[in-house]
Amino acid sequence: MATFTLIINGKKHAVDAPPEMPLLWVLRDLLGMTGTKFSCGRGLCGSCTVLLNGEATRSCVTAVDYAAEKTITTIEGFAEDTNNPLLEAWVAEDVPQCGYCQPGQILTAASLLRMKSHPTDTDIDAAMAMTLCRCGTYPRIRKAIKRAASRGAGKGGEE
Repeated sequence: MATFTLIINGKKHAVDAPPEMPLLWVLRDLLGMTGTKFSCGRGLCGSCTVLLNGEATRSCVTAVDYAAEKTITTIEGFAEDTNNPLLEAWVAEDVPQCGYCQPGQILTAASLLRMKSHPTDTDIDAAMAMTLCRCGTYPRIRKAIKRAASRGAGKGGEE
């Protein structure tokens, strides 16, 4: 066991955990942040995605010691901005169906828009390819990302 300082959604948290404990379980079990979902446990499906220093990261395969002192954004923190163009687009395009993958989908899309403020279909497909949706809402996801991009959801980065 060791004590790690995690900066989650703008707040510092001290957690006692084994260094190799996945960030997912620190968030869910130690801190009660259950918006980040568990699914495959192998970093393949994207349900557990969080932003680590702004980059989409699979929390089920990211050790807590790696995440220490980095900026972590969970869906709870991302959703605090109720005027967020990406969240508004998600609702306008009626993206969620069962909703289980949505935290991972949204944070992956946010990371994409941070890197490419006006992504092409190819950019969207490449970025979102490994974030699986069992309900098959991919066309609505693409429309929502494009809608958010048109409203300025991207904060710059490369074009």
